[in-house]
Amino acid sequence: MTSIASRVEEMQQGMAGKLPEEVANQFAKDLTDLAAAGTPAGAATAGAAMPDGDLLDAHGAPTTLGAITAGKPAVVVFYRGAWCPYCNVALRAYEQELVPELVARGATMVALSPQKPDGSLTAQETNALSYAVVSDPGNQIAGKLGIVFTPSEGSLKAQRELGLDTTTVNADGTTALPMPTTVVLDAEGVIRWIDVHPNYTTRSEVSDILAALDQITS
Repeated sequence: MTSIASRVEEMQQGMAGKLPEEVANQFAKDLTDLAAAGTPAGAATAGAAMPDGDLLDAHGAPTTLGAITAGKPAVVVFYRGAWCPYCNVALRAYEQELVPELVARGATMVALSPQKPDGSLTAQETNALSYAVVSDPGNQIAGKLGIVFTPSEGSLKAQRELGLDTTTVNADGTTALPMPTTVVLDAEGVIRWIDVHPNYTTRSEVSDILAALDQITS
């Protein structure tokens, strides 16, 4: 099993020196600030009921988290969008190494972002994902979990210099994003494990997710 951290490191090595210096410095500052702030004080914890909301599938059809998980144990992943290279690395890793293990355990998986359905479809098709990839317009569920943040003005300016305007990508026209987060739910929809990553270059490792899931399925 190849760790997500090693996959990210390899990607970063390939990206080294390719960003304008001012942009790279801004992103580095953002990571330092986010890490210093840490997990939001009001973030959900294990034992709470998982919130739900009015979601849209990758083709724009209405759905809900409850409809997708259908009473099964589930892994719910919050990611920033199809534009985020770190998200794509993690989503691919989960498809390759996590999904087969979930199937064997009778569990399911869903990935949520605040982007429009066409972004969800892009993420699903580009990364050849078999699990549900849906839009959480306005960060409804992410907001109830307490994991939403608004990027700094410096970060937004750096994104725009790279051709990204999240107000045109996000379904609600805002710049708000969820911190990359993984939630393990039991069959009753109760949060049994939640892993919030203020540092958006890191993600929950497959081994850690499976260890949490095995606590409720074994």
